[in-house]
Amino acid sequence: MSRLTNVVIGFAAVALWLAPAAKAADAALVVYAAASLTDALNEVAEAYGKTGKPKPVFSYAASSALARQIENGAPAGIFISADEQWMDYIADRKLVAPGTRASFLSNTLVLIAPADRPLKIDIVPGFPLAKALGTGKLSMADPESVPAGKYGKSALENMGVWRAVEGNAIRSENVRAALAFVERGEAAAGIVYATDAAATKKVAIVGTFPAASHEPISYPIGIIAAHDTPAARDFQSFVLGDAAKAVFVKYGFSLK
Repeated sequence: MSRLTNVVIGFAAVALWLAPAAKAADAALVVYAAASLTDALNEVAEAYGKTGKPKPVFSYAASSALARQIENGAPAGIFISADEQWMDYIADRKLVAPGTRASFLSNTLVLIAPADRPLKIDIVPGFPLAKALGTGKLSMADPESVPAGKYGKSALENMGVWRAVEGNAIRSENVRAALAFVERGEAAAGIVYATDAAATKKVAIVGTFPAASHEPISYPIGIIAAHDTPAARDFQSFVLGDAAKAVFVKYGFSLK
């Protein structure tokens, strides 16, 4: 075998070895985020793209589903949860890069109804929600796992009305799906975040649940240790920066 042949084979071997690394370097940052952040984060990504940086790829779903996917090796670079518990879930499994977790947003919980069939009811202890629903359904995210549903169930329990409406509840995979049932008029009422209700003209806000009726609504962000890259660090810094804060406030979130 000639020296030239050896050189060619050597270059080919190096190229094959470098190919996966190059592909990984070129891969877009993947951000797993709670469904309630969809509109705001999409706009934040647009602003980020205008700085000349590649826009991330987003996967929006219930925080519970996203956390379990990350646990099973999903290629998320950043996780943004709608509650602290699901961030705890992956942090306890050593999946969050040390020092990267930050709680940065909060929200409020509201009762909604179809805009063309609004309800008139005050949210006070023992309020007659079951009577207001009649034979209609109450749409909410799954209270067994999805943060919006857990907050909603807690609020109803603390207001003393959960048992009266539990049998009428439609349990959705995430808060945006719960919103959709009310938008389509398939539910007489629903429980979502105020930011979700503000995203559509098809629903009307009946009232806001007292903050003391449920756990504080908190959105933590963290970088996934297995994909702790400069791109992940840079985008997280942008999300926590002033330009992104202005977007979140525009969509109705509160800053922490």
